[in-house]
Amino acid sequence: MKLVTPSIKYKTQYLDMLADWEKTGEKVVPFVLRYDTNDFDAFVDKLFEAQTVADEGFVCHSTFWLVNEDDVIVGVSNLRHELNDKLLAGGGHIGFGIRPSYRRRGYATKILELSLIEAQKRGIEKALVTCDKINIPSKKTILKNNGVFWEETLFDGILILKYWIDIKIEDL
Repeated sequence: MKLVTPSIKYKTQYLDMLADWEKTGEKVVPFVLRYDTNDFDAFVDKLFEAQTVADEGFVCHSTFWLVNEDDVIVGVSNLRHELNDKLLAGGGHIGFGIRPSYRRRGYATKILELSLIEAQKRGIEKALVTCDKINIPSKKTILKNNGVFWEETLFDGILILKYWIDIKIEDL
Protein backbone atom coordinates (compact mmCIF):
# COMPACT_ATOMS: atom_id res chain seq x y z
CA MET A 1 0.00 0.00 0.00
CA LYS A 2 1.19 3.49 -0.76
CA LEU A 3 0.08 7.06 -1.10
CA VAL A 4 0.36 8.51 -4.57
CA THR A 5 -0.11 12.05 -5.77
CA PRO A 6 -3.07 12.55 -8.10
CA SER A 7 -2.29 11.69 -11.70
CA ILE A 8 -4.20 11.24 -14.94
CA LYS A 9 -2.66 7.74 -14.95
CA TYR A 10 -5.30 6.81 -12.35
CA LYS A 11 -8.30 8.38 -14.09
CA THR A 12 -10.28 5.14 -14.54
CA GLN A 13 -9.46 3.99 -11.00
CA TYR A 14 -10.52 7.33 -9.53
CA LEU A 15 -13.79 7.50 -11.43
CA ASP A 16 -14.56 3.89 -10.41
CA MET A 17 -14.01 4.89 -6.80
CA LEU A 18 -16.40 7.84 -7.14
CA ALA A 19 -19.03 5.57 -8.69
CA ASP A 20 -18.60 3.21 -5.73
CA TRP A 21 -19.37 6.12 -3.37
CA GLU A 22 -22.31 7.36 -5.46
CA LYS A 23 -24.09 4.02 -5.02
CA THR A 24 -24.24 4.58 -1.24
CA GLY A 25 -25.70 8.08 -1.34
CA GLU A 26 -23.50 9.04 1.60
CA LYS A 27 -21.54 12.28 1.84
CA VAL A 28 -18.08 11.77 0.39
CA VAL A 29 -15.12 12.81 2.51
CA PRO A 30 -12.67 14.48 2.15
CA PHE A 31 -14.09 17.50 0.35
CA VAL A 32 -11.80 17.16 -2.68
CA LEU A 33 -13.85 14.11 -3.70
CA ARG A 34 -16.63 16.55 -4.54
CA TYR A 35 -14.56 18.48 -7.10
CA ASP A 36 -15.75 18.36 -10.71
CA THR A 37 -13.93 15.64 -12.66
CA ASN A 38 -15.53 16.20 -16.09
CA ASP A 39 -12.21 17.63 -17.30
CA PHE A 40 -9.96 15.18 -15.47
CA ASP A 41 -6.72 16.90 -16.52
CA ALA A 42 -7.99 20.22 -15.09
CA PHE A 43 -9.10 18.40 -11.94
CA VAL A 44 -5.61 16.96 -11.39
CA ASP A 45 -4.07 20.37 -12.13
CA LYS A 46 -6.37 21.95 -9.52
CA LEU A 47 -5.25 19.44 -6.89
CA PHE A 48 -1.60 20.09 -7.74
CA GLU A 49 -2.01 23.90 -7.64
CA ALA A 50 -3.76 23.72 -4.25
CA GLN A 51 -0.42 22.74 -2.73
CA THR A 52 0.93 26.25 -3.25
CA VAL A 53 -2.07 28.51 -3.96
CA ALA A 54 -5.08 28.60 -1.65
CA ASP A 55 -8.58 29.51 -2.78
CA GLU A 56 -10.23 32.26 -0.72
CA GLY A 57 -11.14 30.96 2.73
CA PHE A 58 -8.96 27.87 2.30
CA VAL A 59 -5.36 27.01 3.12
CA CYS A 60 -2.86 25.26 0.89
CA HIS A 61 -3.44 21.52 0.93
CA SER A 62 -2.13 18.29 -0.56
CA THR A 63 -4.27 15.41 -1.76
CA PHE A 64 -3.13 11.80 -1.81
CA TRP A 65 -4.68 8.62 -3.14
CA LEU A 66 -4.16 5.35 -1.29
CA VAL A 67 -3.37 2.62 -3.79
CA ASN A 68 -3.44 -1.02 -2.71
CA GLU A 69 -1.32 -3.96 -3.87
CA ASP A 70 -3.59 -4.44 -6.90
CA ASP A 71 -3.04 -0.82 -7.99
CA VAL A 72 -6.63 0.09 -7.04
CA ILE A 73 -7.38 3.48 -5.47
CA VAL A 74 -9.05 2.54 -2.19
CA GLY A 75 -9.06 5.91 -0.45
CA VAL A 76 -8.27 9.60 -0.47
CA SER A 77 -6.66 11.86 2.09
CA ASN A 78 -6.35 15.61 2.15
CA LEU A 79 -3.65 17.27 4.23
CA ARG A 80 -4.15 20.91 5.13
CA HIS A 81 -0.74 22.53 5.53
CA GLU A 82 -1.90 24.79 8.35
CA LEU A 83 -5.04 25.52 10.33
CA ASN A 84 -7.24 28.57 9.86
CA ASP A 85 -10.13 29.35 12.22
CA LYS A 86 -12.57 27.11 10.34
CA LEU A 87 -10.21 24.14 10.29
CA LEU A 88 -9.43 24.59 13.98
CA ALA A 89 -13.17 24.71 14.67
CA GLY A 90 -13.96 21.53 12.78
CA GLY A 91 -11.96 20.41 9.76
CA GLY A 92 -8.54 19.65 11.16
CA HIS A 93 -5.29 18.98 9.34
CA ILE A 94 -6.28 15.69 7.72
CA GLY A 95 -9.46 14.48 6.13
CA PHE A 96 -9.65 10.94 4.79
CA GLY A 97 -12.12 8.52 3.30
CA ILE A 98 -12.13 4.91 2.14
CA ARG A 99 -14.31 3.81 -0.75
CA PRO A 100 -17.29 1.81 0.52
CA SER A 101 -16.46 -1.56 -1.08
CA TYR A 102 -12.98 -1.57 0.50
CA ARG A 103 -13.85 -0.73 4.09
CA ARG A 104 -13.11 -2.88 7.15
CA ARG A 105 -9.75 -4.04 5.75
CA GLY A 106 -7.39 -1.69 7.63
CA TYR A 107 -7.12 0.85 4.84
CA ALA A 108 -8.39 3.75 6.96
CA THR A 109 -5.75 3.14 9.63
CA LYS A 110 -3.07 2.97 6.94
CA ILE A 111 -4.16 6.10 5.05
CA LEU A 112 -4.15 8.13 8.24
CA GLU A 113 -0.76 6.71 9.26
CA LEU A 114 0.75 7.58 5.86
CA SER A 115 -0.91 11.01 5.88
CA LEU A 116 0.67 11.74 9.26
CA ILE A 117 4.07 10.99 7.72
CA GLU A 118 3.27 13.51 4.97
CA ALA A 119 2.23 16.02 7.64
CA GLN A 120 5.53 15.50 9.41
CA LYS A 121 7.38 16.17 6.14
CA ARG A 122 5.59 19.54 6.03
CA GLY A 123 6.79 20.40 9.53
CA ILE A 124 3.52 19.70 11.33
CA GLU A 125 4.39 18.41 14.79
CA LYS A 126 0.85 18.02 16.11
CA ALA A 127 -2.06 17.20 13.79
CA LEU A 128 -5.71 17.93 14.48
CA VAL A 129 -7.97 15.16 13.16
CA THR A 130 -11.75 15.27 13.50
CA CYS A 131 -14.73 13.05 12.80
CA ASP A 132 -18.49 13.16 13.16
CA LYS A 133 -19.49 11.86 16.58
CA ILE A 134 -21.64 9.16 14.99
CA ASN A 135 -18.75 7.93 12.79
CA ILE A 136 -17.44 5.21 15.10
CA PRO A 137 -15.09 3.66 12.48
CA SER A 138 -13.30 7.00 11.99
CA LYS A 139 -13.06 7.49 15.74
CA LYS A 140 -11.43 4.05 16.06
CA THR A 141 -9.04 4.86 13.21
CA ILE A 142 -7.96 8.10 14.88
CA LEU A 143 -7.44 6.32 18.21
CA LYS A 144 -5.36 3.58 16.50
CA ASN A 145 -3.10 6.37 15.24
CA ASN A 146 -2.56 7.73 18.77
CA GLY A 147 -5.29 10.37 18.70
CA VAL A 148 -5.84 12.09 22.03
CA PHE A 149 -9.36 13.40 22.58
CA TRP A 150 -9.51 17.18 22.84
CA GLU A 151 -13.17 18.16 22.69
CA GLU A 152 -16.62 17.57 21.30
CA THR A 153 -18.13 20.51 19.50
CA LEU A 154 -20.90 21.51 17.14
CA PHE A 155 -19.59 22.31 13.66
CA ASP A 156 -21.90 23.15 10.76
CA GLY A 157 -24.78 21.67 12.76
CA ILE A 158 -23.02 18.34 13.35
CA LEU A 159 -21.50 17.07 16.58
CA ILE A 160 -17.85 16.34 15.94
CA LEU A 161 -15.02 14.87 17.97
CA LYS A 162 -11.61 16.52 17.82
CA TYR A 163 -8.33 14.72 18.46
CA TRP A 164 -4.69 15.79 18.50
CA ILE A 165 -1.99 13.43 17.27
CA ASP A 166 1.60 14.17 18.23
CA ILE A 167 3.85 13.39 15.30
CA LYS A 168 7.27 12.17 16.32
CA ILE A 169 9.95 10.84 14.02
CA GLU A 170 10.43 7.70 16.09
CA ASP A 171 6.69 6.96 16.00
CA LEU A 172 6.46 7.00 12.22
